Amino acid sequence: MEEIILLNGDKWNVNDLLERMNEDNFYYGYCSTSMFSSSKVKDMSKSPKSYYYIDKYKKSQQPLRDGTLFHLSILEPDKFDKQIFAPVRSKNTIKYKEMKKENTADVYTLQEKEDAERLAQAFLLNQRAVSMIRDSKTEVPMVGMVDGIPFRGKADVLTNSGKLIDLKTCQNISNFKKDAYALGYNVQAYLYCELYKISYKNFYFIAIDKKSLDIGIYDCSKEFIESGKATVKKVLDAYKTHLHNKEAEEVKDFIDNYCFTDTL
Repeated sequence: MEEIILLNGDKWNVNDLLERMNEDNFYYGYCSTSMFSSSKVKDMSKSPKSYYYIDKYKKSQQPLRDGTLFHLSILEPDKFDKQIFAPVRSKNTIKYKEMKKENTADVYTLQEKEDAERLAQAFLLNQRAVSMIRDSKTEVPMVGMVDGIPFRGKADVLTNSGKLIDLKTCQNISNFKKDAYALGYNVQAYLYCELYKISYKNFYFIAIDKKSLDIGIYDCSKEFIESGKATVKKVLDAYKTHLHNKEAEEVKDFIDNYCFTDTL
């Protein structure tokens, strides 16, 4: 049986680990601290100092909340129906804040629910988009080593024909191609191709504009994947040199003295 050693030193049988990774609490809890992910690479590439010193509990960020509900409404409708929805339209209401205190799980507003349902309806009316995710498995976890470091991932859609499709929401579909670099989607695409052992020619993004409801389908160029690979290498080189298995004081010293350098 294949085994993998995680960042915390824990040794796992890969099949056993993958089975546990189907549990959301395990995947977003234990796995988030014991493995690298595309999100971790993106965050560290943008600001190592912010990543280590600022509370990064991203579920409070509205774009991520919107994306989570959209994903659930398309890929896991049973889970969508089980979410906690406060009978209010604003998170600033007393009722919402009371329900937030009473629940350890995320609490969403009716406005967020209706927005997600609006996006899902538009997506499901688009036959080309729907046909791409037909005959597939959804929310498929994967684990593997990239450049000697354990990584985790969870594919939105893995088709029976071997295509991997990631669903995105965006503010302006006309800017998606440019924003894909700024948002680190090239990092995600590279890592997922590595983890799932697929060609970049079989990786696709399907994005939906939250305002216009327009849908975009994007394949990946080799240059896009190579740019993601370069970012991953830069981050992992720094991580292995200055952070991995280092004493706390040494880590703090690296973060406090980190500088961005470039030529203008």
